[in-house]
Amino acid sequence: MKNAKLIAILFLLMAPFLYSCQESTDVVESGTYQGTVDEVEADKTEIYVKTAEGQVLELYFTDNTTLTRNGETVAFDQLQTGQQVEVQVEKVGQRLDPIAVRILE
Repeated sequence: MKNAKLIAILFLLMAPFLYSCQESTDVVESGTYQGTVDEVEADKTEIYVKTAEGQVLELYFTDNTTLTRNGETVAFDQLQTGQQVEVQVEKVGQRLDPIAVRILE
């Protein structure tokens, strides 16, 4: 019981620190944006795209997301940090759903 209280207190003290370490992302209006792939998380089929305006978009691919290069559909593993992309997103509440991602290089 004493250990449980200690763990709970430590968690409460660390929670603000852990929250502040998360990457800050932006929610934009539905539309098409160009930017650079800032990070690829393959295990989550997620990318972060930094736009020319300095916004960071967090995009979790869905079964409906299309990924293309030169007009041809490609696999998620073709995405790499530093690539130029064009993303079409739909704003759903405070989440961005990627409709289409086009690798520009």
